[in-house]
Amino acid sequence: MSMIQDRVEAGHGAAGGLSERVRSLRLPRESERGGGRGAWVPWTLCLVFAASTAALAFLLWGREPAEARATASPDIPKEPPPASAGSATASSGNIVLDSKGYIVPVRQILVSPKISGMIVKSFILEGRRVTKGDVLAELEDVDYKADCQRAQATLELARHRLSEIETNRPKEVGAAEAELEEARAQLAQTSSEFERCKELFKSRTAISQQEYELAESKYLAQQQRVKRLEYALQLMESSRLKRIAAAQAEVRQAEAELAKAQWRLENCTIRAPISGTILKKNAEEGNIVNPIAFNGSFSLCDLADLSDLEVELTIQERDIAKVRVNQKCQVRAEAFPDRVYEGVVSRLMPIADRAKGAIPVRVKVTVPREEEGVYLKPEMGALVSFLNDKK
Repeated sequence: MSMIQDRVEAGHGAAGGLSERVRSLRLPRESERGGGRGAWVPWTLCLVFAASTAALAFLLWGREPAEARATASPDIPKEPPPASAGSATASSGNIVLDSKGYIVPVRQILVSPKISGMIVKSFILEGRRVTKGDVLAELEDVDYKADCQRAQATLELARHRLSEIETNRPKEVGAAEAELEEARAQLAQTSSEFERCKELFKSRTAISQQEYELAESKYLAQQQRVKRLEYALQLMESSRLKRIAAAQAEVRQAEAELAKAQWRLENCTIRAPISGTILKKNAEEGNIVNPIAFNGSFSLCDLADLSDLEVELTIQERDIAKVRVNQKCQVRAEAFPDRVYEGVVSRLMPIADRAKGAIPVRVKVTVPREEEGVYLKPEMGALVSFLNDKK
């Protein structure tokens, strides 16, 4: 009995030890972890992040350029910043509208070759200023020189033919006239002989029928010869004028062919059509150019006069009433906001842009000669302030 009790007590003791070990492995409750000492940490981090974000936004807003805020609210007039030294003097007056556009040249030309050929020399360089007539490139001219020489030879041949007709044809006419006079003289002689034979034949003395008929045939033949020579002389005189006219036409045709060949030869040298600055280079030495294959759209370079610039803008329809032709403006390039240039509204385009709900406007900019191509360049962004210059 005592042994059974000992075993039961031992079993209870083992079960109690197992229970104690299981309780030791359980996670402590909130109340048992020190009363929630770390519960405020996430909320503190959130407050710090929000405060730093607000401070950063305030700093960025403070650094925003004045021009951008003026563009965002164009109805609020503002005074332009003072111009730096060397900049243009701004027009006086209140600003009624600010808008952003892009600088474009008034005259931008695609310098294209008029003939096809291979470029053997190129003097095209981006940024180079050229004067009207300066050589930009040279094409291979072997074929064109040969065409010019052949046309020159054809012209000389036509001129020789014309000279021959004009010089020798009168002599031929003179020879025909002399032959006609000879035939007329012979006709008079045969006519006299025929009359004598006719009288003798009527008297039936010293002449036979055969001799009479022979004299008559000689007379009639001579008459026909005279008529033939007269017709030949008339034909020669009339055809002489026509042959001279035909020879003169051949000369003019040869001259036209020569002029065309010379024009092609001269166009092997490509020259600047206007004075300006080379904006873009589109071909190199060794390239074969053929304007016919490109339908005239191929160009060796882009050339523009950078002293004659405009700003291309699109004004919203709600603001177009504030803009008119010849209205004074102030123009600033976004790259050089401290430099102010005088401008004037040159034209309002006759058609609106339906997609943008705006009307294209062009503002002509006055660029000093010494600043041509220095600060204002095509396709640069520009801010335009339209002034209220009404009296």
